[in-house]
Amino acid sequence: MSTRSNRWLLGLALAGLILETVIAHPALATDKVMLFKVITARDEIIIGINDEELSQFESKNAGGVARHLATKGTLTAWQYAVRKAEAGALEQAPLRQIGLLSGDALRVEPYTTPLKIVPLPDMTGQ
Repeated sequence: MSTRSNRWLLGLALAGLILETVIAHPALATDKVMLFKVITARDEIIIGINDEELSQFESKNAGGVARHLATKGTLTAWQYAVRKAEAGALEQAPLRQIGLLSGDALRVEPYTTPLKIVPLPDMTGQ
């Protein structure tokens, strides 16, 4: 192979690797959402909080969410649920905004899912 062919092949492979990294690893996306399971006496719900909101908490984990809820008394978050995407694949998507009260929440824990996590809707226009 000529040097030019080698460079072209290397460039193509590098471009493919970069695309695969961005597509296959949504954690690198700018609209990253972390999911948490909030357990109450009556039920369990999955909520999503984006990085911007999490940065306002003491720490970016379940403990930070729980402390924020206990300190402030309430927390507005997006409830997440499984839905079928247009292509037919399952994904975790925002369902509705909900308010949590500190007296109702018994425990907050991180929630992991093998499904794609849909970013929060853009609410800047409202």
